[in-house]
Amino acid sequence: MRELREPAPGSALIAEHVAQTLLVEALRLHLVQGTTAGPGWLLALADNRMNAVLNAMHSEPGKRWTLASLAQEAGMSRSSFAAHFKARVGMPALEYLTLWRMLIAADRLAKGREKISALAPALGYESESAFGAAFKRVMGFAPRQYIHELRNGVDKRELGFSQWPHVS
Repeated sequence: MRELREPAPGSALIAEHVAQTLLVEALRLHLVQGTTAGPGWLLALADNRMNAVLNAMHSEPGKRWTLASLAQEAGMSRSSFAAHFKARVGMPALEYLTLWRMLIAADRLAKGREKISALAPALGYESESAFGAAFKRVMGFAPRQYIHELRNGVDKRELGFSQWPHVS
């Protein structure tokens, strides 16, 4: 955190490598605990077709994805893809996509880098109100209320993240 708060030459590189190291450690812990037996993102990443879909969703969260377009990314029929994605990830594909978009939105709102009016179309919503409704449904707070609560020092776990076991 010091590297981010008090940048010095090379701080960005150090922060990036620390983040990568933490990710590797988290994956190792996940594997050691034997939690890959059930559905989840790690199991899905091990599946080439689901990996391709997750990479596509993560790379282009603002794209107007449909079940059919995601199935096409996987090279599967729509119904086969829907069942396979849910079995591997543990939730329907479009629900996962919404979750991913809201995680991005929450992060960007917390950093204060984007206005809601710019964030909504960047994440695939046609209007600020549609984005706000989705954010509130998933996070439990309207975007502006979320920002307000963060500024008042409320822990992220109290702001909708606790419902997702893979987010801390």
